[in-house]
Amino acid sequence: MIPRDELTGLVLAGGRGRRMGGCDKGLVAFDGRPLAGYAAGVLRDHVKELVIVANRHCAAYAELADRVVADVEPDYRGPLMGLYSGLQAARGAWLVMVPCDVPGLPSSLVARLVDQRGTADVVVAHDGTRPHPVVALVRVDLADDLAACLARGERKLDTWQARHRRVWADFSDCPAAFTNLNTRDERLDLERRRGKES
Repeated sequence: MIPRDELTGLVLAGGRGRRMGGCDKGLVAFDGRPLAGYAAGVLRDHVKELVIVANRHCAAYAELADRVVADVEPDYRGPLMGLYSGLQAARGAWLVMVPCDVPGLPSSLVARLVDQRGTADVVVAHDGTRPHPVVALVRVDLADDLAACLARGERKLDTWQARHRRVWADFSDCPAAFTNLNTRDERLDLERRRGKES
């Protein structure tokens, strides 16, 4: 087990949102709440501190988190840089990260990642068909290794994770929970589907 005091929650919200027209995706309304609010809600009760990585509208994100930090390096360098920025900000031994655009993540997410860790340094959610590298539990002391990889030009989260002891956490019972919303049409479609289910 990992004590809650050793867990930092991280919501990645630092992207350009190009496929959603360049808007700040984490603040886009979904069923009346900002998308990042769902991600924050999944983490908040299971971590000591909740951090959001954001490169725009930091005051708005501050209402959803304990701290907001920008990417360590500018120019929107992707989720690997977002993870590194979160690792730099973390105050415990472990960090659990999620993207800002997946509103259906299960409330049991953190507990399940922790429970399936074993002796791994990186635990990645797997929906039974494919892994989701942006939904992961990561040892904070891997920050220096990640910095070295970034300096060498690495940009792929999955490639960096594969360098370490990694396991897949089984979420095959809820694959739809990992549906991410990249476009306005995807957002509207999921809102409609959720409305029919309620």
